[in-house]
Amino acid sequence: MNILLIGKGGREHAFAWKISRSKLCDKLFIAPGNPGTAQFGNNLDIDPTDFAGIEKVCNDERIDLIVVGPEDPLVLGITDFFKKNENIKIIGPSAKGAQLEGSKSLAKEFMLRHNIPTASYKKFTKETYAEGRDYISEHSLPVVIKADGLAAGKGVVICNNHIEALAEFDLMINHYKFGEAGSTVVIEQFLTGIEMSVFVLTDGKNFTLLPEAKDYKKIGEGETGPNTGGMGAISPLPFFNADLKNKVIQKIIKPTVEGFVKEDLDYKGFIFFGLMITAENEPLLIEYNCRMGDPETEVVIPRINSDLVELLMATANGNVSDIIVDVNSQTAATIVAVSGGYPGIYKTGFRISGITENSSIVFHAGTEQKNSELFTAGGRVLAVTSFGDNAQTAVEASLQTLSHIQFEDIYYRKDIGFDLK
Repeated sequence: MNILLIGKGGREHAFAWKISRSKLCDKLFIAPGNPGTAQFGNNLDIDPTDFAGIEKVCNDERIDLIVVGPEDPLVLGITDFFKKNENIKIIGPSAKGAQLEGSKSLAKEFMLRHNIPTASYKKFTKETYAEGRDYISEHSLPVVIKADGLAAGKGVVICNNHIEALAEFDLMINHYKFGEAGSTVVIEQFLTGIEMSVFVLTDGKNFTLLPEAKDYKKIGEGETGPNTGGMGAISPLPFFNADLKNKVIQKIIKPTVEGFVKEDLDYKGFIFFGLMITAENEPLLIEYNCRMGDPETEVVIPRINSDLVELLMATANGNVSDIIVDVNSQTAATIVAVSGGYPGIYKTGFRISGITENSSIVFHAGTEQKNSELFTAGGRVLAVTSFGDNAQTAVEASLQTLSHIQFEDIYYRKDIGFDLK
């Protein structure tokens, strides 16, 4: 079959790497892709939200399956757009289903309706700004301030004093720090514990569990400094034992999928559950994402031994309950190399050298090719994934590969997985 993959980052490179290995894949197209995805298929210069342009490609290239990587096309309704074409399967929820990621307040309301354990919260807009200030002033510390909409993984601020919290609230509501994403702000209880991510494929009625992961969002070692889109990830997690896994399934995953049925949500695709595991070994749901995470995809997908296209087609056809996912028991570790200054102001256009074929996999996140040479083209530039018997050996292998890669002001954390040793 002919497959169209939507997106251009490290997540999409990992998908392209895996999809191209499927016995079911005849031709792979990526819109728009990057120099890494070009190794496995044909890149197409089309914006992921240009649905008419994507439709033309589907007709011209006789596309059978669309796999949507990023959240924006899903929230804007790409699945609904292609629902009229019975010959094309698409992996991703409807626009209504994607609002579980597109709006943090709507997601919270869904969690409460279906008794899914989560942090307490309230939402505010410009019209209720004064009420929001009073609520923050009386809130226990730390307090979490979240832009309600999509903010590229950077719309969450944890504040340790009320002055800082009030300032962030003001920046989001009145000064558009995150644009329209911050026109509604969610004030949330701060949760303590261990963060992790759980992933499933669902056909809207049933689900199958994929490998779990933990990502590291802070720019600085020891999880310090501002949030980024992700500086690295580890899979599997030694603390995700049978007891905890069962709690996550019974208290969070099952009620979510049952909620889809009760609310008649059209949802065929990935669900990303961002969790906090408390000191009592209880899972609380922080957030939903309606797609795979980045850089979590770069550790989860390489661990799946099964044919990914077979899994995706079973999802699209409503046969998820028939899926058996074969998983590599080794640990995968991804370390992200970023441009100096990221997630703040950074420069691009620097030549990249030293990428060699070895036991690590180098996924392109923000690169461009000019005259057969590779250059930086984003904040997150490369994601290096390696396997090992445990987190430490897998991280060491990725660091060894990164030690040979060079571009001006390259930066990466050397302590990914530090809390799992």
